[in-house]
Amino acid sequence: MPRLPLMAVLGLACLLASAPRAAEGEVVNAMDENNFTAPKEKAKAELVEGHGGGKAIKFSFENDAKGAFFMGRGRASEAWDKAAGFSFWVKGDGSTHCGGLEFVWNEDYAARYDYCFTISGTDWQKITVPWCDLIPAMPKESCKFLDPAKGNAPSKLGPLWVGKWWYWKDYAAHSFVIDDIRLEPEIAVDKTDYTPKGAPLERVLAKLKAGKPVTIVTVGDSLTDYDHWANKPVNWPTELKKALEEKYKSPVTIVNPAMGGTELRQNLIVLPRWIQSTPEPDLITVCFGGNDWGAGMRGPMFKETLDFGVDRFRRFTKGKSDLLLMTTNPNCEMWDTYAELADAARAVAKAKNTGLADIYAAVHEAGKTNREQLFCSDKVHLGPAGHQLFAKVVMAAIEAAGK
Repeated sequence: MPRLPLMAVLGLACLLASAPRAAEGEVVNAMDENNFTAPKEKAKAELVEGHGGGKAIKFSFENDAKGAFFMGRGRASEAWDKAAGFSFWVKGDGSTHCGGLEFVWNEDYAARYDYCFTISGTDWQKITVPWCDLIPAMPKESCKFLDPAKGNAPSKLGPLWVGKWWYWKDYAAHSFVIDDIRLEPEIAVDKTDYTPKGAPLERVLAKLKAGKPVTIVTVGDSLTDYDHWANKPVNWPTELKKALEEKYKSPVTIVNPAMGGTELRQNLIVLPRWIQSTPEPDLITVCFGGNDWGAGMRGPMFKETLDFGVDRFRRFTKGKSDLLLMTTNPNCEMWDTYAELADAARAVAKAKNTGLADIYAAVHEAGKTNREQLFCSDKVHLGPAGHQLFAKVVMAAIEAAGK
């Protein structure tokens, strides 16, 4: 094979180096200058060495920097509607904490879109964010999922903010470096259908029957959160663990990322936080509704969000985890209020072939003569009898796979 002369090789190399890369999209922020407004305290931004030889911005947050945001400049353009999403390069601090990005849509502060990313890697990593992974954080009518064709247009997103909003509940000191934010014309999103072909919980039940170790992630709000005051004496995840281990002699590990006061959408955003340490749990339980209702979410939006959430859980776990949806728990004062949320969960469980723990129905049945017995002093959160009922209903839902 004939060799090209040295000058021709050098000339070709220079030509390729200077040619635009067709696969790269429009630059949103090269991060070569510090064009972010820093919060008043507990956070700072500084220019450091970047990924490609230029500069990048290091964002550092001190401990307990709650709601601290660095506010960028500039807004989206029509080009954003033609893109599949955006990308950026990040270098983390090696911790298990996460970084957060946020956009406000159409200058509507009730329409916030958030993204959570891990910072455990200390080498440069490129992160691509399809529009479907920039998730609305609030259940407002204006806060629809991003979609240039049938949802909220990405072109109406405002400046990029870097930080964490109130619901993250993790404000330990951390830092990360971001470089080269740009639009991406194409992003490959895993669209594999991970819907189980058989009974939705048959895999986790089979492991229990075989006495094998089982890991369960309990995603939820204050009804599930270990740190909530009402759950200190007794809590249903621990009761479930005891019951499963006693019956099946299978070691059960509970991973509990539940956060009191939070809603379903917010927990879908921070999913990467626990998935990095528990990438393929045997079972994920999902228990929400009360806070969602209080924030304005109703049946149709709850159904849409649960549907999206099932796909997101399955995509992140590569279909390795069984899913169990739990219908919204009523309380003494709002005994029948959440019926449409319960109906939404039932409909999604059936359509998506997930497990279903019908908490709403079980609590109504158990409390038809004395509902207060299931709750603690505030008549909203669970008392010991309520937690034990939750564990019983979840266990029965798991065992239904064998019937």
